[in-house]
Amino acid sequence: MNAQQDATELDRLIRLYIYGRFLEDARPPTVEQTAEALQATSAAVTLAYERLARKRVLVLERGGREIRMAMPFSAVETPFEVRAIERQWYANCAWDALGIPAMLNCDARIVTRCGDCGEPVTVAVMDGEVVGGKEVIHFAVPALRWWEDIVFT
Repeated sequence: MNAQQDATELDRLIRLYIYGRFLEDARPPTVEQTAEALQATSAAVTLAYERLARKRVLVLERGGREIRMAMPFSAVETPFEVRAIERQWYANCAWDALGIPAMLNCDARIVTRCGDCGEPVTVAVMDGEVVGGKEVIHFAVPALRWWEDIVFT
């Protein structure tokens, strides 16, 4: 294997590890935890995190090595709480909140608030379908521009 193939394989393993930690702990791993789990150096993991961020797989905290987002999961508390399979995660937005049960192929309850009036809203996903209610998801930023400031979006 050449260096590029090694980096691609490490990126793949790191991505799987990150998602596994989010699923299990509702938190991303630190660089050090990832390095230890995959028997890699912290420097190699940091470079991999940066590569994955450039590919828009991860969003890192500004100037840092910590993961802010691994879509659809958020490492910080957001208004989009997803409850499924006896666990709870935060999603980055309404779109990602629907993405968690789709990704896990499970039923879920999404607890959020109306962006207009602040009233509590619960959305149920059963058998892959949103059930009940007449809620509407509004995206203030067109999808074409999401990555200009993905944290705001």
